[in-house]
Amino acid sequence: MSDDESTDINESDEPAAVGVKLGSTRTVLDIPDGRGGRERHSILTCLATYEDAITGEEKVLFGEEAAVEYPDTVRFMLRSGLPEDEESVADAERFFEAVVDAHDVPEESAVVYAVPTIDNEEGVENLTSVIEGSSIGQIEARSFPESLCGSIPAYGDGLDAIDEVFLSVNMGSTTLEACAYRRGEQLSPFSTGSVTGNEVDRWIVAAVEEESQGRVHIDRTTAREYKEEHADVGDFEPFTDVVQQPGGGSHEFTVDRGVRDPVDRYIDDAVDAVANEFLPGLANDHMKPYQLALGRPIAVTGGMACIPGLTEEFEARLSDALDRDIEVVSPDDPATAAAEGAARIAERLI
Repeated sequence: MSDDESTDINESDEPAAVGVKLGSTRTVLDIPDGRGGRERHSILTCLATYEDAITGEEKVLFGEEAAVEYPDTVRFMLRSGLPEDEESVADAERFFEAVVDAHDVPEESAVVYAVPTIDNEEGVENLTSVIEGSSIGQIEARSFPESLCGSIPAYGDGLDAIDEVFLSVNMGSTTLEACAYRRGEQLSPFSTGSVTGNEVDRWIVAAVEEESQGRVHIDRTTAREYKEEHADVGDFEPFTDVVQQPGGGSHEFTVDRGVRDPVDRYIDDAVDAVANEFLPGLANDHMKPYQLALGRPIAVTGGMACIPGLTEEFEARLSDALDRDIEVVSPDDPATAAAEGAARIAERLI
């Protein structure tokens, strides 16, 4: 569902169950569609302000429009994953209120929002204040771990994951999260900021420059677009792009290893973090749940899991690293799964 579509869900007498993932790159709303079903909206987490040409009033533009029309002043307020200071909190509040207003999310709603596993108490409190201080969620507003919310759609259509013992790996933009769950209880939560989608974007910037022998310099936004549009672990096709030269004219170039190598490096680093950091700690702290969980499929979610073939290659390399067969499952859309799972919890709460 594109971010410029909206649905009137205020006509229903039932309280709306709303799932929210306020993410560093994209924000996802999972809301009723007004016809008995549900829909998800994915919006770039950014805003720009401008002055109305007639009234002089300050206006807010958010999402793709803000990024495209105001590239020099657009603000991505959650680059680190959480609102860090007063300015980013204020931006996040304005952004979130504009998003829920644009999609007609009713105030009389039960809201469940996904929270990343980050050792940043102040940032988590700031995120809580942004969502729970908004106009929606008047019935109830609660948070659940992002890796739990994202795993729920991976295991089926209901809330089966809540009653199971399993492992979850969330491959996000700002962190790689891993956690064991025992009937909804977090065991040995782990996160690292060194194996992330944002790091892959930076690696692509450097790799494209190296592949072009220094003739091409791209920004991180372009690198992210290359990753999202072209990365494919099993069936990558080299592609061409064109840049304007500083002295005039244009230069056409081909990207091959500039995308393939950073993605390959990410998979290796993700396997290393899970196999050599997270799992040993889990085994040391909770041996029985560790043994039970490894006998079940591992839920892999997050934006990086959207790359075709990545979860299959992660499964194969993790199996090699652990010297045992590992099975991986992912939801249909790993990037929006956290909001979908949060919405299912909200429906249960109602």
